[in-house]
Amino acid sequence: MAKTPASLSRRIALLACATATLAWSSAALAAYPDKPITITVPTAPGGTVDIVARIMAEQMAAQLGQPLVVNNKAGAGGVIGTQAAKREQPDGYNILFTANSNQLIVPWVYKKPGFDPIQDFMPIAAVGSVPNVLCVHPSFPANNLKEFLAAVKAKPQHYYQYASAGSGTLNHLLGEMLNEQGKLGLQHVPYKGVAPAMSDVMGNQAPMLFASLPSAVEAVKGGKLRAIGVSSTSRVALLPDVPAIAEALPGFSGDLWVAFYAPRGTPTAVVDRLYAAVQAAMKTPTLQQRFQQLGVTAMHDGPQQLAARQEKEFQQWKQVVKQSGAEAN
Repeated sequence: MAKTPASLSRRIALLACATATLAWSSAALAAYPDKPITITVPTAPGGTVDIVARIMAEQMAAQLGQPLVVNNKAGAGGVIGTQAAKREQPDGYNILFTANSNQLIVPWVYKKPGFDPIQDFMPIAAVGSVPNVLCVHPSFPANNLKEFLAAVKAKPQHYYQYASAGSGTLNHLLGEMLNEQGKLGLQHVPYKGVAPAMSDVMGNQAPMLFASLPSAVEAVKGGKLRAIGVSSTSRVALLPDVPAIAEALPGFSGDLWVAFYAPRGTPTAVVDRLYAAVQAAMKTPTLQQRFQQLGVTAMHDGPQQLAARQEKEFQQWKQVVKQSGAEAN
């Protein structure tokens, strides 16, 4: 009986190994998920990203039959949490929920962010967007966007300041965009977080800031802040009388949006399963009601659409950061 050539034997062995691996993978995917899933959120509890993550976790758990546990790892503009998510096993049991500001702006602001949003993560789904609101103290000499622009232009450069959550944050860069497009000359004053920045504006220690709609709406409705304009391309239902800044400065846009990602190497079938769970959760009346209350506009980007969106915006923010000179160590 003729012997099987060594090279053929090796090929047969490799094929057998690959077949066994495929069979194991198929079985694992069929059972996925069979334990809780951890969602890393690279921001502090209580903010817009965290709030939406917890709403999604509750509704997706019903779809997947397993708990989804939110794990906040805040710090360094989202760098700490995002780096941690990158290091997790790509098995679908550790995923990232983050905002475009953390994922696409931070890498341009930090010299060594320790992650590449395009190369290190697989997009799963974009969930929703919220506009930012340009807010001023009620004593500011302007009641609307037209009066605001006129009041700022009537003063010398840097007469008015705007507060932000820190250098390179979205509300900092929105201020720079407003400066650039409106030729305003506002001076940036960075704070260590949006809460102290908003507190100082409400206390009239700083005249204005950009804040996300969910964080600002109660203060606006309570008369502690005056809303001048929103960063979305059109007006929003929660503040229907507040114009979009784009009405006066065409092309101005800078919403915060949030999305799920998985570490690079996560099986495509797992990503598809998670995307399906997201879409099913988005159809529930409970989630739709909570989004409406928060002023969150639902997004339905799948993996390919989210990939295209982030690649385009990644380059756009590069230019904005470069123009602003924003930098963090």
